[in-house]
Amino acid sequence: MRRTVAEGRLPALVVIHDDEGDWLIGDGVNDPNLPDASGVYCIACIAEDDPSISETAGLEPGFAAHRDGPGLPWTIQPFSYEDDEG
Repeated sequence: MRRTVAEGRLPALVVIHDDEGDWLIGDGVNDPNLPDASGVYCIACIAEDDPSISETAGLEPGFAAHRDGPGLPWTIQPFSYEDDEG
């Protein structure tokens, strides 16, 4: 999970439930692969700070939810890592 979301600096704009069953939450802006950019957090605690994340709880593995800003609706799309696409 992006530290910017976990620390409340930016809103969650991306929620991914990958094919391995992992949940990833990002700000949709910053690269989560940079050193110290991400961490492991309690998803229930993050959802407590931003209840709209709970709206994505039904995401099936292999799907992602995106939104353009806080309070806007989530759009659901299939998800795969770029390495898996080709």
